[in-house]
Amino acid sequence: MIHQALTYALLGLALLGIAAGRLPFLRMNRASMALAFASLLVAAGSIGLKDALSAIDLGTIVLLLAMMLLVANLRIAGFFTWAGARILGVARSPRSLLCLVILASGILSALFLNDTICLMLTPLVAELAIRSRRNALPYLIALAVAANVGSCATIIGNPQNMLIGASSGIGFGAFFLRLAPPSILGLGATYLAVVLAFPKEFARGEALEIAPASGGQVDLRLAAKSLAAAALMIVLLLSGVPAPLAASIAAALLLFTRRIAPERVFAEVDFSLLIFFSGLFVITAAIGKTGAFSALLAYLGPHLAGGGGASYASLAGATVLLSNLVSNVPTVMLLSPVIPAFADGQKAWLFLALASTYAGNLSLLGSVANLIVAEGARPRGIRINFLSYLKVGLPVTLFTVVAGSLWLLAI
Repeated sequence: MIHQALTYALLGLALLGIAAGRLPFLRMNRASMALAFASLLVAAGSIGLKDALSAIDLGTIVLLLAMMLLVANLRIAGFFTWAGARILGVARSPRSLLCLVILASGILSALFLNDTICLMLTPLVAELAIRSRRNALPYLIALAVAANVGSCATIIGNPQNMLIGASSGIGFGAFFLRLAPPSILGLGATYLAVVLAFPKEFARGEALEIAPASGGQVDLRLAAKSLAAAALMIVLLLSGVPAPLAASIAAALLLFTRRIAPERVFAEVDFSLLIFFSGLFVITAAIGKTGAFSALLAYLGPHLAGGGGASYASLAGATVLLSNLVSNVPTVMLLSPVIPAFADGQKAWLFLALASTYAGNLSLLGSVANLIVAEGARPRGIRINFLSYLKVGLPVTLFTVVAGSLWLLAI
């Protein structure tokens, strides 16, 4: 009884801390909490060391690392700043600027990690809005929402999709063909929601007063090499090569260099995200061994599993709810054991990817991408509050989840 109570206490604190992003009186982030609680769960005997190590999905970790190396080279080359400035620089009105922000964020997030795109484009979008004497708030909210929506289209767009891609075996092309259409509709819904939420900013007939700043210097050789590696990765993915291997091949080619010090590239890698994932795999495995989780699955099984539309709708609803309680990546890990019970496992995985990604737009705290934009805007005197974000995020979430679910049921 004491051992069980200790296990539940550790798991409760872990999920609470990861959901909130911090623990009172402690200087810990999500990565440090995930690693610390994973270690404590092993030490407490809640999960064996062998089971803990086998719970870590190396395919997902390798895919994340390889994508980070690819993105690091593009970032060092100055590609994202240059591309963002060129894309957004053609805007001639507030509405066209908004449209280009959404397209740039959505498309780039589908090809690279959405968190990285938000990190790179937030200062650029803020600068363009300020230089044009516009209210930067709607453009930054659009950047975050579009990044989440666009990232849903591919298995390399965000961490939870990478996890689902590695677990489900769904190919890159099949995943894209099924989730790209609702994501394109979602980008359109994002544009409409922002215009309706900020009508004064987007009054017709207005023009931008100042041309955007230059995109900065670009290392053309490194950018060309990195883009070639990214193109090779896409070709390999479309050819059916597993995502971790395809990304690793692209990253390996970029590591052969005489010009860029390896330390500079590895300094750009977010190792805390890799640590977070590793710890989270262990925590969710420990949750799966508890009697409470077994009872929960037994209760939810009849509602979630099956072949009818109601079962997939229930899965989508449960995913949206859990994603906003404990974040989307833990939700995917927690609900993964339910998927084999569905008559169409591939469709269930796609529902899980769709709902967990779109759920990130429900509130400002719904995804890491949102927080990156909010924190990146703060030093420039721009405050994105909960209610201003909710005016856009809530309707976009409802539309994308419902429209996307109907689309998956129809195909």
